[in-house]
Amino acid sequence: MIFEKYDIIVVGAGHAGCEAAAAAANLGSKVLLVTMDLRLFASMSCNPAMGGIAKGQIVREIDALGGYAGIVADRTMIQFRMLNKSKGPAMWSPRCQSDKMMFSAEWRSLLEKTPNLDFWQDSVVGLLVEGDQIKGVRTLMGGDIESKAVILTNGTFLNGLIHIGEQHFSGGRMGEVASHGITEQLKEMGFEAKRLKTGTPVRVDGRTIDFSRLIEQKGDEEVTGFSYNEPFRITKQRSCWIAHTSLQVHETLRKGFKYSPMFNGRIQGVGPRYCPSIEDKIERFAGKDSHQLFVEPEGWTTEEYYINGFSSSLPDYIQYEALRQIEGFENAKIYRPGYAIEYDYFPPEQLKHSLETRLMHGLFFAGQINGTTGYEEAGCQGLMAGINAHQLINDKEPLVLSRSEAYIGVLIDDLITKGVDEPYRMFTSRAEYRILLRQDNADSRLTEMSYKLGLAKEDRYQHYLDKKQRVEEIQEFLKSNSVSPDQINGLLERKDSAAIDQKAKMAYLLLRPQLNLFEMVEHLDVLREKYDLNDRFTRECLEEAEILIKYEGYIEKERELADKLNRLENVKLPADFDFHTLTSLSYESREKLNRYKPETLGQASRISGISPADISVLAIFLGR
Repeated sequence: MIFEKYDIIVVGAGHAGCEAAAAAANLGSKVLLVTMDLRLFASMSCNPAMGGIAKGQIVREIDALGGYAGIVADRTMIQFRMLNKSKGPAMWSPRCQSDKMMFSAEWRSLLEKTPNLDFWQDSVVGLLVEGDQIKGVRTLMGGDIESKAVILTNGTFLNGLIHIGEQHFSGGRMGEVASHGITEQLKEMGFEAKRLKTGTPVRVDGRTIDFSRLIEQKGDEEVTGFSYNEPFRITKQRSCWIAHTSLQVHETLRKGFKYSPMFNGRIQGVGPRYCPSIEDKIERFAGKDSHQLFVEPEGWTTEEYYINGFSSSLPDYIQYEALRQIEGFENAKIYRPGYAIEYDYFPPEQLKHSLETRLMHGLFFAGQINGTTGYEEAGCQGLMAGINAHQLINDKEPLVLSRSEAYIGVLIDDLITKGVDEPYRMFTSRAEYRILLRQDNADSRLTEMSYKLGLAKEDRYQHYLDKKQRVEEIQEFLKSNSVSPDQINGLLERKDSAAIDQKAKMAYLLLRPQLNLFEMVEHLDVLREKYDLNDRFTRECLEEAEILIKYEGYIEKERELADKLNRLENVKLPADFDFHTLTSLSYESREKLNRYKPETLGQASRISGISPADISVLAIFLGR
């Protein structure tokens, strides 16, 4: 036996596995990360990007909690954009293009510098179990490795099946073998498993694209990034490009529909509704003559491009013919065709909110194994599973984030109380408290609890305290100090805002939708001398102070609503209670409550089909 005993074993080194291993090791657990390929840490299997609508908020939350995703994204970005700046701050979402090879290499570098963390290249084919307690894993090379907890983050590798037209073959990703044995064992233990599918587009040789016929999409001049602590910021950026399909492209793609595994029934798994294949889009939106495509570079030094919006599992020759009919791609050559992949997942109703399974003590699931899609969704689950596995083996309370504390809380609660019938992707619309869960205040929401937990280090905590103090000082200054008409009317006139005829508090003027704080700083001597707009930290503090002033009424109203509803979260339901004994509930309600096993009255209230009357019955039963 060459293996020592570990506290926690993490299976898989995707985005979930990397965050899980880092979190548990940084908290002090002795961790082993087992992966089939030590060259591919947090591999960007699909598009080379991090963040986006709601996803950018998750990356910032991971960073605020002491995770690594934001740091890696900042160090490897090749373009940055803040999406939705024309809308309210609840919708602002950071997004970056990444150098995918640097991204994986940077993750490996950070993990190898993490204390308490070991690595083993192998495939896990089974779990070591004693009764209802996990005891470790069994690997393909025959090694039994013991541990107190195991976190499964297998991504698309569990019985993965790749489809390209009429061809199909086993694989977890193109060129990588699938994982077999775990699903079968878990099903024997009583777990329910189902199938999902996802897909990816062709990769194109940029040397063969005529970019003069595409629309250039440059990055933002101001690069704010993701990490609150990371000082590095890029000084140059690579452009993305926009292309469009046409009716001719659609007709060519339709020629392959009879060979499509999606349409002829070979694929049984359900695909992501919000990131469909190009053939699915053509079928669902038959009246649309064109679809937008985003042409994304995969790194600083490669000519490989990812064609976002052109995912397909059609025969490779059909994909190639249709691609060459897109304007600018007439002479395009491809590195590899697009493909669909089917894989096993375990319906997440089988989990506790800590991400520990209900059936097996010490076994945690994180990432696509829970039915989610996306690097960010996987990463945040891995982070929480790593934290809670450490908490469990040290007899400490799990960290469970509420829906009003983080998008991470929304995601995990949605998975467990609502389940999934298609790959789950985070959107701002899924969060009831969007104005509380902004991308600018993730550190204010989460850093202190992470510091108390022992994950966020002293420098992160001090940065949070410094920012908190600075924001409060800015708010107080703007609320306490006035400007005269001759000082401000010039700016008001330029912004088509009514002039003032007497002194007014700066915070009061900032409530006007035409004004923003950066313009006021540039215009007013008293602010320009006080705040340096060239300083990134100052800009962050000014932005958050402005949001808190402009949206104070909305924020307070949403916080009051959250506090009111969170009272239900404090009402615990008995563990393993048989809801069939409550005959006042409908049979359907009793069935759903027994299936989902909510831990609190709040969780019960969010289960689809559970009515307010049912919650009243439960409240009476609990003596509330």
